[in-house]
Amino acid sequence: MPISFELPEHVANQIGMTKMLAEQVMRSISRHYDEQEHERPWEYINVIWPFIQQIEKSDLRHSISKNGETASGPKKKRASTGMIRMIHMIEALSWGDAGLYLSTPSSALAGAAVNAVGTADQKERFLTRFTEGNPKWGAMAMTESQAGSDTSNIRTSATLDPDTKEWILNGEKIFVTNGSLAGRESPGIIVVWATLDRSIGRAGMRPFVVESGTPGMTVSKLEEKLGIRASDTATLYFDDCRIPYDNILGSPDVVKPDEQGGKGFKGAMKTFDASRPYVAAGAVGIARAAFEFTRDTLAAQGITIPESAPLHKLSAVQRDLMQMEMDLKAAWLLTIRSAALLDAGKPNNLEASMGKVKAGKAVNDITQKCVELLGPLGYSHEFLVEKWMRDAKINDIFEGTGQINTLIVARRILGYTRKELK
Repeated sequence: MPISFELPEHVANQIGMTKMLAEQVMRSISRHYDEQEHERPWEYINVIWPFIQQIEKSDLRHSISKNGETASGPKKKRASTGMIRMIHMIEALSWGDAGLYLSTPSSALAGAAVNAVGTADQKERFLTRFTEGNPKWGAMAMTESQAGSDTSNIRTSATLDPDTKEWILNGEKIFVTNGSLAGRESPGIIVVWATLDRSIGRAGMRPFVVESGTPGMTVSKLEEKLGIRASDTATLYFDDCRIPYDNILGSPDVVKPDEQGGKGFKGAMKTFDASRPYVAAGAVGIARAAFEFTRDTLAAQGITIPESAPLHKLSAVQRDLMQMEMDLKAAWLLTIRSAALLDAGKPNNLEASMGKVKAGKAVNDITQKCVELLGPLGYSHEFLVEKWMRDAKINDIFEGTGQINTLIVARRILGYTRKELK
């Protein structure tokens, strides 16, 4: 039975609009905002925000209602195309400019966390704001100076004040995408990972929602980066930052791992099962931009790929182009699979990590090869190829490094535990 990749008409129309925006708006300002790293791209933000608002409204309605019940019993399960639509949009926006895409106002990773483990009330309370008014951003704060891939070493603490029933956060988070935008420039939210009990490692970790402007949370630094320079990347500091009791995502109960604990952390980690396909799609968009430019530039010089020719009759450059295209398509198919599983309501932990690993490696290999094949044209500031190579690197780092995701894939396939394979 043949596999169909045809998209529903309304999804195809949305993706078509996204591609038009990427080509006509993002590409024209891409170089400027790469050079002016901390300047806000309002001409792009104001154009895309009404479009994103409609998507947020649709996604919020579906997220709140999908597990609901009617008077006559459970609601009939609805087929979803939300993840498939989003990865197509992200791929197109990243083709336009990955840094600008990451500056797009939306609930982003904060929304992914709330959707993954939040209650219907929390979804309504925290995510409705992204469907109303002016542009708003969400962010997720996990990384610390001593806790990158090793999340068990997180030191940001959350303590419950029994008198006021408030959580008190203390600590520092670094490399927070949209940290400044979500923290002080909009009525946005930041999902902050903190520990209730450091002595039990990951089992003590929980995500907390901190709303912008909350006293005790400050933006202490804006990063200057190699790539995705248009993206807002910040350091956040929490000093006796008080948030309501109901702003914890998941259960506040702490149980030791040997007593079947850690479920709160495992539930919250569903965020990454949803967000890793997004990152993979962004990587594919960058890779496609570089590949298409290189392919077309070489074709103008008479170097094309005769698809039916055997490998031994191809030049080294032709074989490189063919390998790049194969890697690009393989990464995209893995990404689509991981997204389709989520839309079908099925686990995608293995597939999300596989797509992230493949896309992160492919985008770095492809963009570096493009610079190599184009020579001075690839290295020159006149074209965007060198920028795409710089933008590529982060895709093998954030949302779990390539090494960490490779470990996840190996553990899942071979049946090893974290202790047995690390």
